[in-house]
Amino acid sequence: MAKPSRFNHLTQNVTRDVLAHPKDLTKFYSETENITRAAAARYVLQLEREGWIARSGSATRPIFSPGYKRRVSQLYALKDLEEDVIWTRDFRPYFNLKANVTNIAAHGFTEMVNNAIDHSSGSSVFVAASQTEQSITMVVADDGIGIFEKISTALNLADKRQALFELSKGKFTTDPSKHSGEGVFFTSRMFDNFEIEANGLQFSHDEKHDFLMEELRPFVNGTVVFMRIGLDSKRTTSDVFNQFMNAPEDFDFSKTIVPMKLARLGDEQLISRSQAKRLIARFDRFKKVILDFKSVNEIGQAFADELFRVYANEHPQVELTPVNMSDQVEKMWLRAVAPRA
Repeated sequence: MAKPSRFNHLTQNVTRDVLAHPKDLTKFYSETENITRAAAARYVLQLEREGWIARSGSATRPIFSPGYKRRVSQLYALKDLEEDVIWTRDFRPYFNLKANVTNIAAHGFTEMVNNAIDHSSGSSVFVAASQTEQSITMVVADDGIGIFEKISTALNLADKRQALFELSKGKFTTDPSKHSGEGVFFTSRMFDNFEIEANGLQFSHDEKHDFLMEELRPFVNGTVVFMRIGLDSKRTTSDVFNQFMNAPEDFDFSKTIVPMKLARLGDEQLISRSQAKRLIARFDRFKKVILDFKSVNEIGQAFADELFRVYANEHPQVELTPVNMSDQVEKMWLRAVAPRA
């Protein structure tokens, strides 16, 4: 068995290597890794057994090609980096994806790399993409100040966890002259799994859950984004955009879904008017706000009154739609909206 450290190193760019050296892969690894031809041949055999490469041709003159597993990675300096160029040149040619999955991968890749370029205040970004029989996963990791620190500083927030909640709403950016604030929101909903780690926090989104974890990997510097989508996915970028627009009458990003459990900081319950005021920041940028109360079993009377009566009366142009309510939450909602009715 090959040494894990060297073998893992070889898999980082195995797809690019095998396409560049289909007839002399063993010689290439022997020279670049400074190992014997016999040792290189053992690594090549393991790569073949594990699905990273495929063999054809004769036993004495083999020809290698990419296997069902594929991986490419590279570290870039952020200065003068162009995200569309590196996607087209360094990543897209090495993966075998359906058209709709390719479009989603391209969207997520370019949006997240561009965020590193424009927002991270870092000097470099590491990008990796891996394909298995079932899915493609991409990682974008910069060495900047961290996205939650960046947002909390821009908004003068007392707690970085509030920055995560603002990000989950959509339409937030620290540089409105260059960005619409829609990149993370839409990207997170295009992929089967989407995660951001920064500043000791992790935000995860999938089709069923939004959740926050703290101090998962506190040693992570900068911002790390993980994106995964199944190769057989039928989702399209248009499907996701249309879900939050009122086309054909209105092509604006006019609807958002707010996971209410992210409005809680730690173990606190949603009971006060100040919590509601924190929640409703920037709601007026949308025409419809869907409030998802999944995993929130109770809310306080003051919280419900501030949200569903006071705010609703002051902003009649914003439609607030609660979903996934427990019996107690529904009672608080009905009590708050009764005077309006």
